[in-house]
Amino acid sequence: MTPRPPLVEPIVRPLPRPGAILRHAFGHNLANGFSAFLFAAAGPGAMILAVGAAADLPPAHIAAWLFAAYGFSGILSIAVCFLYRQPLAFGYSMPAVVIVGPALGSYPLPELVGAYLATGALILLLALTGLVRRATAALPEPIAMAMVAGVFLPFGLRLVGAFDSGPWIAGAMAAAYLVSAAAPALRKRLPPLLAALVAGALTVIATGEFNPPADMALHMASPVFFMPVFRIEALVEFVLPLTVTVVAIHNIQGFAILRNAGFAPPERLSTLLCGGGTFLYGVMGSVPTVVTGPANAILNISGAREWRFVGGMWFGLFFILFGVFAPTAVQLGGAVPIAFIAGLAGLAMLPVLQSAFVESFRGAFTFGALVTFLVTTSGVEILGIGSAFWGLVFGYAVSRLVERQDFRQAADARAGLKKAAGT
Repeated sequence: MTPRPPLVEPIVRPLPRPGAILRHAFGHNLANGFSAFLFAAAGPGAMILAVGAAADLPPAHIAAWLFAAYGFSGILSIAVCFLYRQPLAFGYSMPAVVIVGPALGSYPLPELVGAYLATGALILLLALTGLVRRATAALPEPIAMAMVAGVFLPFGLRLVGAFDSGPWIAGAMAAAYLVSAAAPALRKRLPPLLAALVAGALTVIATGEFNPPADMALHMASPVFFMPVFRIEALVEFVLPLTVTVVAIHNIQGFAILRNAGFAPPERLSTLLCGGGTFLYGVMGSVPTVVTGPANAILNISGAREWRFVGGMWFGLFFILFGVFAPTAVQLGGAVPIAFIAGLAGLAMLPVLQSAFVESFRGAFTFGALVTFLVTTSGVEILGIGSAFWGLVFGYAVSRLVERQDFRQAADARAGLKKAAGT
């Protein structure tokens, strides 16, 4: 009889020593951690502000949302990176912001909070019953990576678009990135992404395109707690789409990226943290907790693999600071030109896209991976659920139909591994 797996994965021992963390805290890890933070904070933070303002939410409620979304995500990221020695970052669901944004005009925030708490309960149930683990284990890796490629492709295309909106900024960043990437000796001291970031920042300042608002001042966010209201209409409309964005879009992306980078992500623990975190985020008005795909990808683009978790800890620290000083931080992010953010995100995604395409189309399950990629990039929505989920659904279904031999070979390989492990 196969033993039942533990509720959560055991932490990795020995725990890293502070001195060792400090020795690996700079260079690639600092550059990747800050770049991942900048990507996850500037545009998404501004979107929360825009959604909140459009719904006439009080500034204190918007600040509480940002405080929860960033501050607690930072704490989770630091803890898991430290305990499991891998760059596993947590955040909040951007598709969920898109889903609930228009609804803020129809549903009072406490009713959405009720939907958030119900979503957290459903995520916990899926994690405790093992359904999430079995579903991810059954999904072929090429299909999962094809979904990742489809989700990240727009970021690569925005890099190209940055040459139109800000040619000097994008050109300086691309040139610095390529110079560092082409020189191995320089690349060790000055990671390509850090070179691009510095060149872009200097160009933004030199061209006078850094435009902070005149009334900018240092403001701290304060937590605000909401008493949930469980309205049946809100539960029916939002719980299923929000749950799908967490377990079948965000988390699958993040886990696939980490596995592709050579890690064994703690999927059971992460899903439980997403369920429990959704309760904590929810009572402060924030959308659900997720494992971040793009941030995990950026954290894994360079540096010694066994120390990349330090970049994840940097990411978490920057997230905490952003959450505490959210009102001021978002103003700073809005002062940076779009070309800078798009250029940095696009350059960060280049190695990720390359790896995702290679993993998707180099061997088995390639037709299912192609369908997944096409549906994901289409942007189609069905039942309020985004194209990344439907890419997995249709890609897997098509692969099951026309690539049965690949599934048989994969099953035989797993059976062989289990037999070898048993002997």
